[in-house]
Amino acid sequence: MASWNSVPLEITYEVLGWIAFVAWSISFYPQVILNFRRKSVVGLNFDFVVLNLTKHSSYLIYNATLYFSSAVQKQYRDKYGSGEMIPVAANDVAFSTHAVILTAITLFQIAIYEILIPNSESGVLFVDGLMQRGAQKVSKISLAIVSAVWLAAGAFMNFRRKSTDGFSIGNILLDFSGGVANYAQMTVQSIDQNSWVNFYGNIGKTLLSLISIFFDLLFMCQHFLLYPGRRELIPPKTVKAIEPLMQSSDRTETESENV
Repeated sequence: MASWNSVPLEITYEVLGWIAFVAWSISFYPQVILNFRRKSVVGLNFDFVVLNLTKHSSYLIYNATLYFSSAVQKQYRDKYGSGEMIPVAANDVAFSTHAVILTAITLFQIAIYEILIPNSESGVLFVDGLMQRGAQKVSKISLAIVSAVWLAAGAFMNFRRKSTDGFSIGNILLDFSGGVANYAQMTVQSIDQNSWVNFYGNIGKTLLSLISIFFDLLFMCQHFLLYPGRRELIPPKTVKAIEPLMQSSDRTETESENV
C-alpha cells in the first residue's frame, strides 16, 4: 500500500480536502434558506434539482465503494499499479453523503411549495416530471454527463428568463471555491507521489470539478454581467416636475386680475 513521502504535503492534502468539503457543503444552504424565506421555488429549475440528486447519489456510491471496499481497491491497484494511492479521501465520502441529504431537502421544498401550497403555478409540472423521470434508469448515466446536463439546465433557464432572480449566487461562489480547492488537493497528492494517475484514475472527480468550475464561471457571468439585479434607481426620463401644493401670493393676485 502506498504511503505519503512528505508529511507537510499530507497535511496540506487533508486541509485542502476539508476546505473543499466545507465550501461545497455550505454552498447548498443559501438555496435552501432562500426557498424557505420566500416560501417559493420560482426561479429554481426542477430538472436542475433532480439531476443534481442523481449526480450526487452516483458520486456517493462511487466514493463509498472505492473508499470502503477492499475488493474494489484491489481492482484499482491491479489496473493502475500497486504503488498508487486510492484517490478517494474521507472528505469525498462526507461531502457526497451531505450533498445527497441537502439535495433531497431541496427537492422536498419543491414538493411543499409547488404542490401542497394552494395557488401553485407549476405543481402539475412537478408531478408529471417526477413520474417521467422516476422511470428512468439513472444508474447508467455517467457522473460527468449528469453534471453537465444538470448545470446546463440551470444556465439555460437563466438565459431564457434573462434573469438569475431566485437562483442563489452564494451557492455558485462556494461551489467554485470548493472546485478549486478540490483540484489543489488532487495536485498535492500527485506531486507527493510523483504521478498524475490520481487525475485520470479518478476521472469522475476530475470531470466533476472541471465541469462545475466551468458552469460556475458561466453562472457568475450571467449574474454579475449579463443579467444583473434590477436597481431601484428611477430613470431620469421618468422624473416629472412636481407642481407646488401652494402658489405664491404674487401669482395668485395676477390670476385674480385676469379673471
